[in-house]
Amino acid sequence: MSRKISIFDTTLRDGEQVPGAKLNKRQKIEIAQQLAKLGVDVIEGGFPCSSPEDLQAVKAIAEQVKGPVIAGLARAVKADIDSAWEALKGAERPRIHVFLGSSDIHLQKKLRRDRDSALEMAVEAVRYAKNYCHDVEYSTEDASRTDFEYLCRVIEATVKAGATVINIPDTVGYAIPEEFGDLIKRLRESVPALDGVTLSVHCHNDLGLAVSNSLAAVRNGASQVECTVNGIGERAGNASLEEIVMILRTRASTFDLHTDIRTKEIYRTSRMVSRVMNIPVQPNKAIVGSNAFAHSSGIHQDGILKDRSTYEIIKPEDVGIHQHKIILTARSGRAALRHRLATLGYDLDPEKFERVYARFLNVADRKKEIASEDLSSIVEIELTKVPETYTFHSLQIMSGSTMVPLASITLVKETQKLTDAATGNGPVDASFNCIERIVGQQGILRDYDLKAVTMGKDALGEAMVRVEIGGAVYSGIGTSPDVIEASARAYLNAFNRFFANSH
Repeated sequence: MSRKISIFDTTLRDGEQVPGAKLNKRQKIEIAQQLAKLGVDVIEGGFPCSSPEDLQAVKAIAEQVKGPVIAGLARAVKADIDSAWEALKGAERPRIHVFLGSSDIHLQKKLRRDRDSALEMAVEAVRYAKNYCHDVEYSTEDASRTDFEYLCRVIEATVKAGATVINIPDTVGYAIPEEFGDLIKRLRESVPALDGVTLSVHCHNDLGLAVSNSLAAVRNGASQVECTVNGIGERAGNASLEEIVMILRTRASTFDLHTDIRTKEIYRTSRMVSRVMNIPVQPNKAIVGSNAFAHSSGIHQDGILKDRSTYEIIKPEDVGIHQHKIILTARSGRAALRHRLATLGYDLDPEKFERVYARFLNVADRKKEIASEDLSSIVEIELTKVPETYTFHSLQIMSGSTMVPLASITLVKETQKLTDAATGNGPVDASFNCIERIVGQQGILRDYDLKAVTMGKDALGEAMVRVEIGGAVYSGIGTSPDVIEASARAYLNAFNRFFANSH
């Protein structure tokens, strides 16, 4: 029988460290519940000591999400561990995750400690965490650049102190697969204490090798992989959950390893994380990208029609991607819309359905057909809205090659309609300036992305922005058949996030 690999998901902790991707408590709970449905073994809910808000978010996850182990991160100091336990104590399966640098560069440059004092600090932290919680994970930060003999000493000492999981991170993505796999093998051979605990790995993607390094590790004895949905995370990101899971499944005879992930939930989870965190998935992203199962070559199309296995090694249905096309128009009515939503897997209560229906009509009146991708976009945006201090009402644009672009926008605050106008370098810039005038707050556009959700001239446009407001970066998303309106909606969404965060 194949050996199980546990999936430790750190989307809500390491993934949230992407600039502009900060989540509120409600959003964290929403993603955590989907991760539990996906079947991950461990959910790292956050870093409780980082802020009171994050502590409350992790606490809510611990109390409401059942099934997976719920973990919280803590530095090797008592105050952090106290915060982690305060957040985790309501979980049916809590885990305190303690970390401390182990490489000389981290010890000398960051911690200002020698090896012996750092080792003592690690042991004390594990013992202190063990007073609260049976399940304690210890991470040797920057392990791939740590002296091997010292790494062995740290592992032996922390296991003796009570650690139940030892994590070996490639914190800066420095390792290559051959050496990282060999490191795991040598540790298992040199540290007998590892036989009694879970050996985990946490790889970053700075050199594009996070998944390869993780796979090299599990082939050499690691039994837990720490990863994120869509591979998001610090800098170039983490190992991609969906890639690791589907590689082990697709190449089962090669690895003889398995996970308990419910793969048909992969695509929905990917979409949710992308929407809620406002981080687009690149089109050619393996498994979950929009082009992952698209075939444009005539030769490929001919092969697929004869036998899908000619050019598809994974069935799209196995990761939850629906191949059939749903055609809806403004004349379809509620019954047809509800039926189509059900075929896509959405079971909405009456209040949520009416919100989706109103937005559906708004789009369908300006677009001949609503495809399944359009409908998924409408549903996910409507269901992940932040509280709206200002609601979008209408937009008028005057623009041309020989005139200064002018935008006039009407927003609604409570029951009051607010209208203003502004010029700009183009119609989008004019719209952004107009929104700033109405809300009385300036923003600096840091990133702007615009794409079509579906194909065709009347495709639904999806705009994503990152805006610096009051010294912090907020993400926004908006959709419309009109790309200027989509952009304005996205910009307003970022400001609504700012106002929601300020309350």
